[in-house]
Amino acid sequence: MRLIDCLSAALLLFTAACSPHAATGGVAAPAAAPAVHPVSGLAVIPLSVTSAGKVHRFQVELARSDAEQEKGLMFRTAMGADEGMIFPMSPPRRAAFWMRNTVIPLDIIFIGADRRILNIAANAVPYDERPLPSADAAAGVLELIGGRAAALGIGPGDRVEW
Repeated sequence: MRLIDCLSAALLLFTAACSPHAATGGVAAPAAAPAVHPVSGLAVIPLSVTSAGKVHRFQVELARSDAEQEKGLMFRTAMGADEGMIFPMSPPRRAAFWMRNTVIPLDIIFIGADRRILNIAANAVPYDERPLPSADAAAGVLELIGGRAAALGIGPGDRVEW
């Protein structure tokens, strides 16, 4: 075999061995399905809050549509410490949330267009229908289990990414 043929064969073998499909016998592995919450059926996405140089990570349900946002966490009886729900708002606008049919206390965190926390309605009282307003136009609202923001030291000015 000529040297060029040996080099070509070696390159072909190397390329096949390094292919992302090599471990699956040449078949592309299916892409990982997005996580879906077992109760709401909403997509679950990662979200982080950076506070005093520390990053707090959460897995949050993504309430995109008007119907999803209207229902929110109503009737939910439990939520994990690192779980929550994010309500994106485009365009950003003044927002007010209430606790109608909401069984568990929540921290309602209003997020500005710059992705920084505007204000927090901490430990919102279950079933209370008084409006809890944003301090300014909100690009998103994050709901966490009541008291979680204070426990982690999360407050106005902290950065939120989703």
